[in-house]
Amino acid sequence: MSNEIYLMVVSPHPDDCEFGIAGTVARLTGEGKQVVYVICTNGDKGTSDRSLTPEKLAEIREKEQLAAAKVLGVKETVFLRFPDQGLEDCHEFRRDLVRQIRQFKPFVVATADPYRKYMWHRDHRIAGIVTADAVFPYSRDHLAYPELLDEGLEPHKVREMWFWGAEEPNHRLDITDTIDTKLAALGCHKSQVGEIRPEMRERMMSFAKMNAKGEKFELAEAFFRIEMRY
Repeated sequence: MSNEIYLMVVSPHPDDCEFGIAGTVARLTGEGKQVVYVICTNGDKGTSDRSLTPEKLAEIREKEQLAAAKVLGVKETVFLRFPDQGLEDCHEFRRDLVRQIRQFKPFVVATADPYRKYMWHRDHRIAGIVTADAVFPYSRDHLAYPELLDEGLEPHKVREMWFWGAEEPNHRLDITDTIDTKLAALGCHKSQVGEIRPEMRERMMSFAKMNAKGEKFELAEAFFRIEMRY
């Protein structure tokens, strides 16, 4: 197995990566490619259970994310632990993402599409925008965050970006053989989805079939793909 990181997934919350790209992650790790997760927020507001404190919820969701990553064969999971509903387009968040990109040097960075119209979780919009900025130009330029050079983190040029949740995707990847692994990983997020009941499985299958429309395969995850030209 190669030690090079093929894909870095930047997820706004624990579980967003499983909904958006887990079938693709399972396929890539099955092919021997290395994948890392970067989870931006601690998910400490994602519940209707009033008996849970934010601190306890964050602890639960981190454990759930680690379990899901294990199911998928993800090499490493990094938790930035910003507060849920608290992401900002700011120096601190952007630098944290640049740090991870320069450390892992991925070929592809994937995240939530920030440009969905009207209703979209604010953390998803901010995560998408800041991740794109971190990829270009900040990770590329040595004079951006020069303090990272003192940490031994040299500039890195990401080659592709994939945005899940895009309204007009241009890149569809076959998950026909990994949909069950995707669902198993989703099932690790019991605080969010409970058990994977037949109706949820059918809903996820229908969505994957819609994503594969026009392709030769049956089930897909869809992205807006950008090839970087430096």
